[in-house]
Amino acid sequence: MDIHDRAGPDRSAAAPKGWSDRFWHSADGLQLHYRDYAGAADRAPVIVLHGLTRNARDGAELAGRLAGTRRVLVPEMRGRGMSDYAPDSASYNPVQYVADLVALLDQEGITRFVAVGTSLGGLMTMLLALQQPERIAAAVLVDVGPEIDPAGIERILEYVGQGGSFATWMHAARALQELHGDVHPDFALEDWLAMAKRVMALGANGRVAYDYDMSIADPFHVEAAPPAADLWPAFEALANRPLLLLRGESSAILSAATAREMQRRVPDLTVVTVPRVGHAPTLAEPQSIAAIEALLANVA
Repeated sequence: MDIHDRAGPDRSAAAPKGWSDRFWHSADGLQLHYRDYAGAADRAPVIVLHGLTRNARDGAELAGRLAGTRRVLVPEMRGRGMSDYAPDSASYNPVQYVADLVALLDQEGITRFVAVGTSLGGLMTMLLALQQPERIAAAVLVDVGPEIDPAGIERILEYVGQGGSFATWMHAARALQELHGDVHPDFALEDWLAMAKRVMALGANGRVAYDYDMSIADPFHVEAAPPAADLWPAFEALANRPLLLLRGESSAILSAATAREMQRRVPDLTVVTVPRVGHAPTLAEPQSIAAIEALLANVA
């Protein structure tokens, strides 16, 4: 039995169920969870890869929209949602996440898929392209590229892994609005409530808290960490297939200059800027939906 089944958080506040909850196992024995939306078996499935602190509720609007036309899988990386927490926080790193993803692909017999990766999920997509490029039929990188703005990293470190809980969903929504109001300046209160129910869960103690292991932040604080890897070869490994970059207009992670360099290096890259959004687009914006559907129209 998964540890979350034992008086774990209540995630019943999510959208009406249109998927199956399924599981797979990592090489080091963790039980990991994914949502499986049924769809046409003769078309490449879509795999939605969430951001650093997100879970399988991320991109729910997109998954629900695509379901039926294509199978859609939304895996939760270790330490998030209904997936087991890792006993060693050092395993919370993109290389391990990619290994976990490959285990899921192998279990499901998926040899070819469309990756939709937000932030961390986009890094995973690029890393997988270095290892097994033949598996990626097309890719959508959401507000991430081979170079990450240091100011954006500093911003993330201000809140990731900080914990905290809230008495009500309204308190949680207000806290998100205060923290990320500049990212989604057009969000109304109901949008912040919906966001809270995506990124948080009601715990057994009756408090609302973020739905991830606070230890995912540990690798960011390791002293004497090695220099960041050069990810340009990983990005360039995605060339020669339908490729879309969605960038938030005011992103603190992906600069306009990096987006331009990505397009210079891979001229067939389609770049769509989502207006009045920071890091990162939710994939529910009309511009995001239209761009993703246009890409999928070219993928069997």
